[in-house]
Amino acid sequence: MKKVITKTLIAGAISTAMLAGAAQAAVTLVSWGGGYSASQQKAYIDTYSTGEVNMISYNGGLGEVRAQVESGNVQWDIVDVLPSQARTGCDEGLFEELDRSLFLPAPDGTPMDEDLLVDVPNDCVVPQIWWSYVPFHLGSTFEGEQPSTINDFFDVEKFPGKRGVHTWANAIVEMALYADGVAIPDIYDVLSTQAGQDRAFNKLDTIKDHVVFWSSGAKPLELVSSGEVSMSLAYNGRIGGAVLAEGADFVTVWDGQVLEEEWLVLMNGAPNRAAAIHFLIHASATEQQAGQAKWINYGPMRPSALPIMEAGEPWFNTGVNIMEHMPNTDEHMVGGILADPDWWADNGQAVNDRYAAWMAN
Repeated sequence: MKKVITKTLIAGAISTAMLAGAAQAAVTLVSWGGGYSASQQKAYIDTYSTGEVNMISYNGGLGEVRAQVESGNVQWDIVDVLPSQARTGCDEGLFEELDRSLFLPAPDGTPMDEDLLVDVPNDCVVPQIWWSYVPFHLGSTFEGEQPSTINDFFDVEKFPGKRGVHTWANAIVEMALYADGVAIPDIYDVLSTQAGQDRAFNKLDTIKDHVVFWSSGAKPLELVSSGEVSMSLAYNGRIGGAVLAEGADFVTVWDGQVLEEEWLVLMNGAPNRAAAIHFLIHASATEQQAGQAKWINYGPMRPSALPIMEAGEPWFNTGVNIMEHMPNTDEHMVGGILADPDWWADNGQAVNDRYAAWMAN
C-alpha cells in the first residue's frame, strides 16, 4: 500500500508541476452529448477542482479534428473518440502521444495500461468506457419461457415477432456467427474467411423477413415499447437508462453482447495542453471511472473500478443497484464478445457493403 501511495503522490506532483505557469483558460472537452456527456460532467468535471473544463458536443468523425490540426488553428483540447478514430487519429498525428507514467495506478498498484480488458492500441489514448450492443425485450412480451441467449434472438419460431436491427454491420455479424455455433475466441478468424462471412449472412437470412431496421439510438426503445418488434438490438446504455431512471420494463439479454471501446485523446497542438493532461489524469483514475457509473450504465474500462461500485451498492444516483446493468461484469462477460477495431479497420468496408446489399434485397 505504501508503494501505491508513493506512486500516486509522485504522479500528482508531476501533473501539478505541469500546470505551473500554464495559461488558465478553460480546457475544452468534446464529447457526444446527452446522458453520456452528463455523466462525464458529473463524474469528471464536477469533481475536478484544479481548473475549468467546458464541454461541447460533436457528431463524431475526424473531419473537424483534421481541419483544426492541418490549419494550425486548434480550438479543442480533449476529444472523446470511437476505437477506429483513436487508432487512425494517432497514426495520422492528429492526437498527441502521452507519457504513460503520468497516469494513476489502480488501488493495488497495477499501472493504468495493465488495468484494462484489452491491450492499449497506442500511446495517444486514455481509457473511458465500455458500451455494448445487446438484445432486449419487454418483460411482458413473452409468456412462459423467456429469451436468454443470442440464439433466441434468431429463433422467430420459438419467440415470434419482428426483430429490430441497426443499419450497419458491426456487432450483428459477430452475433450471427456466435448464434450459429462459432466459439467466441474464433469469431474473427472465421469472419476473416469468405466461408465465414457467408455463414454469418446465411444466419442473418433466417430473420431477414422479420427485420425492422433502425439507425437512431432512441428508435429501438420505441419499437419495443410500441410492440412493433418483439425484440431488438440496442445500446446497453439506452436500455439501462430507461430502466434505472424511468422504471421501464425492459429485459436485457447479455449473452452475445458485443462490447465496444471508448477513449479520450489529446489534440495535437491543444491550446491548453498542460491543463488538459492534468484533467486526463483525473478523468482516467479508478475512482472517477467508478463515479461515472453513478450516472450511466456504461462499464468503466478499468476493471479496478468495479469492486468500488459493487461495494457501494446501491451505486446509481437514484438509489438503485447498478451492477446488474453493467456490460463488463464477470457474469455478463461469459457470453460477451469484445469487438476487434483493427479487424473492422481492415475488413469493415467490404462487410458493410455486403450488409447494405443484404438490407436492400
